[in-house]
Amino acid sequence: MQIAVDDLSGPEIAGFLDEHVQQMRSISPPESVHALDLEALRAPGITFWAVRDDGVLVGCGALKRLDDGHAELKSMRTAAARRGAGIGSLLLGHIIEEARGAGVSRLSLETGAEDFFQPARRLYERFGFERCEPFADYRPDPLSVFMTKRL
Repeated sequence: MQIAVDDLSGPEIAGFLDEHVQQMRSISPPESVHALDLEALRAPGITFWAVRDDGVLVGCGALKRLDDGHAELKSMRTAAARRGAGIGSLLLGHIIEEARGAGVSRLSLETGAEDFFQPARRLYERFGFERCEPFADYRPDPLSVFMTKRL
């Protein structure tokens, strides 16, 4: 498997991200969906990685700088057919190391509170993330779980 920074210009990644945003919108009400679309992921301060297996896109994730020492994990997704195969763990470990190497001392995330997101919450907990209060521009939301990790 290869993890590489992606410039978000290809149709395959555009479709993968659109599927992600649509799925999040089908699970949570609009005010509780914080997934970034393709254009939002192109903003300055965001690094986006694609995971490919024999050239096939199987996952993605992004890091959004919030300030000099704090970054947010965004757009973590594994292709449905490959869930449970360790792709999320591989990618999360990679992003944590990239963040650490870039001088990030705190990495935070927002994920859903619904049952659908339980596997994601377990993954983050295995990597040492702990629940926290809302950060950055987030507000309390019963459908959101906020987590953070000191690097």
